[in-house]
Amino acid sequence: KGKGYSLIDYFLKYFLFLCNLVFTVLGLVVLGLGMWGLISKESFAQEKIGSIGTDPMLILVTLGFVLTLLCLSGCVGALRENCSLLKLFSAAVLVLITAQVLVAIMAYSLGDQVGGYLRSGMLAAMVRYQDDLDLRFITDEIQSNLQCCGADNYRDWEINIYYNCSAPGVLACGVPATCCVDPLENGTVWNSQCGVGAQQLDEFTAQSVIFLGGCLGGISRWIEQHEGLIGTVGIVVLGVQILTVFITTRLLESIQWYKVYR
Repeated sequence: KGKGYSLIDYFLKYFLFLCNLVFTVLGLVVLGLGMWGLISKESFAQEKIGSIGTDPMLILVTLGFVLTLLCLSGCVGALRENCSLLKLFSAAVLVLITAQVLVAIMAYSLGDQVGGYLRSGMLAAMVRYQDDLDLRFITDEIQSNLQCCGADNYRDWEINIYYNCSAPGVLACGVPATCCVDPLENGTVWNSQCGVGAQQLDEFTAQSVIFLGGCLGGISRWIEQHEGLIGTVGIVVLGVQILTVFITTRLLESIQWYKVYR
């Protein structure tokens, strides 16, 4: 008769269980947020269901669903000592690691094309700025945090039908308030009209009112400034996943050994 589980095996089993439990809860939160976003915007309504595929909230729903399903299999597999679930979990994490490495290599080797995709995405978000609350929020966050305006420069806002100089409304030839150098009017009241008519100004006059530089340059500078941090986070995330595969493999060996010699 063979020996039972060692103390290390028990530790690995419950460590794997707890880690996956935490990530299962995290996955459910992300899934919940995504669903809440879709429901609050009435994305399931008959007239909007056709464009649900381009909704940014769908990314959260997909991410949350995959994370929940993956970690739940690891969670139950570790607790119930189910070899099939643990093998499924281990294989899925290996696929995930491979996909991440491939994406990183592609992003690094196709740097110029990634910039092109970013530009197209930014311009598309600017076109739908008034019509999509998520894209508006993302665009505003990028512009205010990176202190930029438009994709290449502030005149890119002419692409939007409301900010186009031929538009009939008050927003014509303007830019959003998040482009403004001082949208809070010296820290008192938010002035949503601070960017009105900004596209008509020459660069020298405009620089005291709005940020002239485009956000693509701002994003590039931010990535360059935080290269070390991005690399460290990437290595740690990858390291945790590789460690998870090793722990799962060790646990599988122990379970199979125990079942044979029990």
